[in-house]
Amino acid sequence: MKLQQLRYIWEVAHHDLNVSATAQSLYTSQPGISKQIRLLEDELGVEVFARSGKHLTRVTPAGERIIQTAGEILRKCESIKQIAQEFSNERKGTLSIATTHTQARYALPDVISEFIKQYPDVALHMHQGSPTQIAEMAADGTVDFAIATEGLERFNDLVMMPCYRWNRCVIVPQNHPLAKVENLTLEQLAEQPLVTYVFGFTGRSKLDEAFARQGLEPNVVLTAADADVIKTYVRLGLGVGIVADMAVDHKADADLVCLDASHLFEASVTKIGLRRGTFLRGFMCDFIGRFAPHLTRDVLTEAMQTPTRQELETLFHGVTLPTY
Repeated sequence: MKLQQLRYIWEVAHHDLNVSATAQSLYTSQPGISKQIRLLEDELGVEVFARSGKHLTRVTPAGERIIQTAGEILRKCESIKQIAQEFSNERKGTLSIATTHTQARYALPDVISEFIKQYPDVALHMHQGSPTQIAEMAADGTVDFAIATEGLERFNDLVMMPCYRWNRCVIVPQNHPLAKVENLTLEQLAEQPLVTYVFGFTGRSKLDEAFARQGLEPNVVLTAADADVIKTYVRLGLGVGIVADMAVDHKADADLVCLDASHLFEASVTKIGLRRGTFLRGFMCDFIGRFAPHLTRDVLTEAMQTPTRQELETLFHGVTLPTY
């Protein structure tokens, strides 16, 4: 059994069983991958992939377990490399982050700018996607960690730590009837066509829960993952926008009226999720500390060693989070 063979089955499984695409991504030949997979299956005495002719059709039950273990082995190997890099050059390496548009556009720019100045020899890669997609990337080792408000709790392999609290505001054109309302109510919002986030994005669940508690049905006419898209359609008069406070720039968005809605919706908490067992290099701890100052290296180390989510929640119980 070779480490290369384990990487091949892992990569093929994560390229939708497309050996050709896998070969391209690994800069090797398709026949070479197929041969090594066959050699591994012969050695193990089971098929990792079921086939129809020359085509892979599905992962076998045995293959699912083998691929899962192969992923764990590959991640351990990567940790070994990172440990060596930390001691050979603690200021050089790569850092991969998965996050949503809202975090990438509004919460992270200053942190990233300062980080790049401090660590010019660290290659920083940012991946954007839905909360579920970025959680998957963190869980399978594609990225070092994920930053999101929703979706991370679905993956048991992730250690989730709270970063900051935030809430929402309502945006309307200046000539809108709600523009002069001083104390906005959910009943008033329920009477309006609403433009807000796609379900599962940027704390959308808190919005739906607030209406449900009052027995109200929001009239959501358009959803988007991007606050800038929401603002565009509010300007077109399509509806009343509900976005994260951080997404409103009072200079760039001076043509819109921003109404406080923090009394209507429960605050959301943005979290960072790291795969359990991840080796934290110095610059990774520094990045996290810049984004969430209460997550010091000692706190990170303790959190990563916490065996259950309940104990992790206890660790952060009573911690006063910053408000964005």
